[in-house]
Amino acid sequence: MRLKSIFTNSFGILFSRVTGLGRDVLMASALGASVWSDMFFIAFKLPNLFRRIFAEGAFTQAFMPSFIASKHKGVFATAIFLRFILFLMAISLLITFFPEPITKLLAWGWDEQTIANTSPMTAINFWYLDLIFIVTFFATLLQYKNHFATTAMSTALLNISMIAALYIYMKEEPKAVAYALSFAVLIGGLLQVIAHLIALKKFNLNKILIGGWKYRKTKDVKEEKKHFQSLFLPGILGNSTPQISAFIDTILATFLMTGSVSYLFYANRIFQLPLAIIAIATATVLFPAVSKALKNNQEDKAYANLNQAFWLLSFLLGASMIGGILLAEPIVWLLFERGKFTEVETLETVSVLKMYMIGLLPFGLAKLFSLFLYASHRHLKAAKIALYSLVTSVTASLLLMQPLGASGLALAGSLGGWVLFVFTVKEVGTEHFIAIIKTKYSLYFLLTMSLFTIVIYFINQWLLTFIR
Repeated sequence: MRLKSIFTNSFGILFSRVTGLGRDVLMASALGASVWSDMFFIAFKLPNLFRRIFAEGAFTQAFMPSFIASKHKGVFATAIFLRFILFLMAISLLITFFPEPITKLLAWGWDEQTIANTSPMTAINFWYLDLIFIVTFFATLLQYKNHFATTAMSTALLNISMIAALYIYMKEEPKAVAYALSFAVLIGGLLQVIAHLIALKKFNLNKILIGGWKYRKTKDVKEEKKHFQSLFLPGILGNSTPQISAFIDTILATFLMTGSVSYLFYANRIFQLPLAIIAIATATVLFPAVSKALKNNQEDKAYANLNQAFWLLSFLLGASMIGGILLAEPIVWLLFERGKFTEVETLETVSVLKMYMIGLLPFGLAKLFSLFLYASHRHLKAAKIALYSLVTSVTASLLLMQPLGASGLALAGSLGGWVLFVFTVKEVGTEHFIAIIKTKYSLYFLLTMSLFTIVIYFINQWLLTFIR
């Protein structure tokens, strides 16, 4: 297992997420959980959704196996890039001229005036999707060369851009802050593209794209493009259940009390921190190795990586899940309760965070096991499993949103995570899972988590005496 690459990638993601938390702290102080924070989060929701879908797997897990198998890598890569970027630019132009319908789709429960106020920000933020596709495409080429640091660190550029906007406009009216953040999103995306261009040149990957453009009309990659498309479309659904579930929850939250969209956003940001630096970082590093091993019929080598990564993720995600549930109030208080973010808003966010944390372990482990589905080109099966999870999540959201509010939406997402994990393990091979948990590490895991729970419980009780 590539521990050095995993920790390098994790450190880069950690740095990006820490700057992201810093951004969110300033945002909470400037806007609180208000109508303007809700409006910005809705405007940013769609491009951010596709950022997570593209950057955290769907594109990479379809493109990487196809790129590895391609006989004309440069021509294939260029063809895929042109197809996507032209499509995204056309959609972005359409939304620029007609932003209200898409905004209404994102916020069914809002009145016409709020929709009208949000629409211009939706048009601005949507162009970030074009930029983040370019970043993701370049990042996948860098992953092929086992370089992960640039991509892991580059999200910090987006956060730094937004932090700068918040510092400059902090004392302005909420509308000015929300618009400043929207333009900062585009500046941050442009900085990410520039960082990846520099990395491409360093690894001489720019020559692949130049050659692909030069020979694009002489090399036939029609079948390779068809194969990629057959993997990508199911991969969108198969790899994006948490994001689609959270997206639907945001729409449903617009029918709840003001601030519900913001509660979900702030709590989800904390939830995503351990998920990204542990599970996503590990899966990103292992995927090229697993893909190459399975392509070369080296299944033992691929499953050896799975066994080692399983226990690494189990211990780290298990501890994070317990800590997130028991220390939810001190964490939210420390990060957000200042300025316009009040004690009431802290308690609402705490309740949502606890429900999200219930799904941390299954989402993280499902991410690991799903590598084998994507590496062996079983994207359609992964999509079917994701559909089971999504139906569970949406059904539970509709049932729980009225009695539990935003917390019910978060709990529904976690239930979907457990369904995703169970069916993914079953498809990869229950016998492999049983073989893993029959080892001595199972006992170590149970003892460690029990002791950790006791220690964190008393730490939380001590911290609460200082907070309230």
